[in-house]
Amino acid sequence: MHEHIDHENQNEAGGDAHPPSFWKSRAGVYLIVALVLGGLLLGFEHRAHILASNWLLWLPLLLCVGMHFFMHGGHGGHRSGNDEK
Repeated sequence: MHEHIDHENQNEAGGDAHPPSFWKSRAGVYLIVALVLGGLLLGFEHRAHILASNWLLWLPLLLCVGMHFFMHGGHGGHRSGNDEK
């Protein structure tokens, strides 16, 4: 009589299925680890140049701007989620 559709299992029923994220896959995790290790080795080998330059003074400002841009999704990220277009 009454058909109940479980929205949580909609992907199994052929609904709107999203592919898994690359960054959560095995290859993505390996890539993240390789990039972090490469960055640490590069920083270790060039630490004298990094610490002696004036870039160290600008680093906090650049980090704040970068975090703001990426965490808010670029321009227009301050809008609330319930705005209708």
